[in-house]
Amino acid sequence: MTTLVTGATGFVGSAVARALLAAGETVRVLTRDGSDPGNLEGLQVERVVGDLRDLKSLERAASGCQALFHVAADYRIWVPRPAEIYATNVDGSRNLMIAAAEAGVGRIVYTSSVAVLGHAAAGVPANEDTPVSINDMIGHYKRSKYLAEEVVRELIDNDGLPAVIVNPSTPIGPRDIKPTPTGRIVVDFANGKMPAYVDTGLNLVHVDDCAAGHLLAFEHGEVGQRYILGGDDMTLRDILVKLGELSGLKAPGIRLPTGAIMPIARIAETWARVTGREPVVSVDALRMARHRMFFSSAKAEAALGYKHRGAEEALSDALVWFHERGHTRRGLDPRFEPRNA
Repeated sequence: MTTLVTGATGFVGSAVARALLAAGETVRVLTRDGSDPGNLEGLQVERVVGDLRDLKSLERAASGCQALFHVAADYRIWVPRPAEIYATNVDGSRNLMIAAAEAGVGRIVYTSSVAVLGHAAAGVPANEDTPVSINDMIGHYKRSKYLAEEVVRELIDNDGLPAVIVNPSTPIGPRDIKPTPTGRIVVDFANGKMPAYVDTGLNLVHVDDCAAGHLLAFEHGEVGQRYILGGDDMTLRDILVKLGELSGLKAPGIRLPTGAIMPIARIAETWARVTGREPVVSVDALRMARHRMFFSSAKAEAALGYKHRGAEEALSDALVWFHERGHTRRGLDPRFEPRNA
C-alpha cells in the first residue's frame, strides 16, 4: 500500500511518516519547494514537490496512492496576511480531499486540532461532543482549522469521502524544527527567557503517541467520526516546574494576569507588522490563554485502543532534542542527563 503524507517535513507529520515506515508501509510525502528537509533525513520515502494551493500538483501526488494522512497545516497564532492561512488550511484541505477522491484513495485520516473543540465547565476536560460554534474560535488559526474540518465533514456527508478525523491536543517531543509555540516554551525556559507565566493550561501529548494514534484511527476509526489524541492536562505553572526538575533550572514564580500583558502584545504586533518578524506575544495567544485547554481522550482509548505516555517523558524528550541541537544556549545543570543521549 502506498500512503501519501502531507506535512512530513513538520513536527507531527514527520512522526506519522516514521510510524508508517516502522509499520512497513510505502510512504510518499508531499513537500513544498524550498521546505526544510531535515525531518526527512535518513527516511526511505518518495518525495513529491507540490503545494496545497495547487490542485494539479495534488493530483500528481495522490495518483497511485491507496491511503492519505493529511497532516499539513499553517500553524501560526499570529499572521501578517490572514488570507494565507485560509488558503492553506481551508482551500488547501478541500483541494487535497478532491484530488484524493478522484485518485481513488480508499482511506483518509484528516488531522484537525483540539483548537476547534469547545470548552467545558471549569475543571472538566472537554471532549469531541462539547458544544462549540465558529463564533467561539479565537484568531485566524482556530477559525481556519474549524472551517477546514467543516469542509472535510461536508465531503464525507455529501460525497462519501472515506475520511476519519483526529484532533491532536498539544504535541511535544523531538523533531520540532520550527519550533511550534509549545516547543518555544521549552526553548525560552531553557534559555532563561520566561521570568513569569500566565494562569493557563494545556493538554500535552508526546508527538510519537500522537502519530501512533493516527495509525490507530486509520485502522479502527469510523468514517466521519472525530477522535481526540491527547495526553496529560497540566497548568503552565506545572509544566514550567516539571521543566525545572528535568533541567536543574529554576521555574519562574511570578504569575501575571493576561490583562496586564495585553498592551505589550498590541505594541508587539504593531512592531511585527513593521519588521515582518513574529511578535514575542500576540493578542490572540493571550485571549486563548484565558481558557485552560484540557481534553479527554477517552473516546480514542475505548474505540481505537489509543494510549499515551506521561507528559514528563514528552517534556524530557523535547528538552533533550532542543539541547542537543544547540537551541538552548544556557548551560543546563550537570545533573541533567538526556534521556535519549
